[in-house]
Amino acid sequence: MTDVAPARPAAPSVPDFTPLNRHRLIAPGPVEVAPDVLAQLARPQMHHRAPEGIEKLMEARAQLAQLLGDPYDAVITTTSGTGAFEGALVSTTPPGAKVVNAQAGKFSERWGEMARRFGYDTQIVARPWGEVLDPQEVADAARDAHTLLITHSETSTGALHDLEAIAKAAKAHNPDLIVIADCITSYGVAELRPAAWGVDVIVSGSQKGTATPPGLGFVLFSPEVQTRMIKDTPHGFYLDMTRELAGQKAGNTPQTPAINLIYALSTALERLTAVPLEVLWAEQRRKTDALIAAGTALGAPAWAARTSPAVAVLTPPASLTGRQVAAQLAAMGQRALPGQAPHEDTVFRVSTMGYADRYDALGIAGILEDAFAALGHRFERGVAVQAAWQALK
Repeated sequence: MTDVAPARPAAPSVPDFTPLNRHRLIAPGPVEVAPDVLAQLARPQMHHRAPEGIEKLMEARAQLAQLLGDPYDAVITTTSGTGAFEGALVSTTPPGAKVVNAQAGKFSERWGEMARRFGYDTQIVARPWGEVLDPQEVADAARDAHTLLITHSETSTGALHDLEAIAKAAKAHNPDLIVIADCITSYGVAELRPAAWGVDVIVSGSQKGTATPPGLGFVLFSPEVQTRMIKDTPHGFYLDMTRELAGQKAGNTPQTPAINLIYALSTALERLTAVPLEVLWAEQRRKTDALIAAGTALGAPAWAARTSPAVAVLTPPASLTGRQVAAQLAAMGQRALPGQAPHEDTVFRVSTMGYADRYDALGIAGILEDAFAALGHRFERGVAVQAAWQALK
């Protein structure tokens, strides 16, 4: 008698109307970009050394400082946020110095690996993914360190670490400590007060909260840390931020910048700086809370205990995986993300960073209902949208 393999369950069908859907970026970067920002990229090619190019560079730098809320000096790099972080590290930390890396997720782990490759005396303070860092544990490790590397909003887990408590505790033990913060998904999104908190360097990138296409990194230096920056760092030439900062303060760039993207960035920043920072932060918090409430109503609660306003990292019901949810959303034209390895099946990630408002959050709640229904998950229709509405009040 021939054995017959059990039939595989049929894949969820894609609704007939799906080709009519507007494709959306609902992932935590790259994000949706406003039409007027994209239009800047269609301008006739401008020259970065022309007076108007210099003026636009200076305008964008001033807007970046305004979005931070503190009088830090901005450097715009033609890199991703990783390149900007590398430039910040090698331009403030001498060879062989002790560097403490506090990590609890994929992206915070990156900075420890970067420091190790450059030959720094690297010490790791780690917590499991999804948990938050303990301020006293980090401060104890940094007592005799030169530099602390920390991530504010961990995009892989959805956790918002208490940067204020960590930086203050570390500086209380070690006033000379330089704190470099990865704020790639918290800058322009979450409450961030580096001068009051004792954070010396802020790093971010264009494709996140500033709602600009990928290609620009930002490093914002406090006035105090600028006096300690390294001249002619042996670890960088293109990413020598000491040289770059001096040039950009004078309206110059040692290398050719992505001037088209800088024009687009300045336009995007006009929208973000049109309201007080507290309004901007509160609305982003409400939008992400709406996504978390929608997920919770569907049986997909947040993974992190202290959630970031940049991204909703949700744990799917036991019958589903993060990859299944992300794949179903993609089949519907909605680009979300599963978890980062090794947690691709543990969570899925959705976001309203970028050119999105509270009504987009409601739309995503409805999209999640359709995706979960297509995957065979049983729930009462409308619960996710109603939960999102309540969070937005």
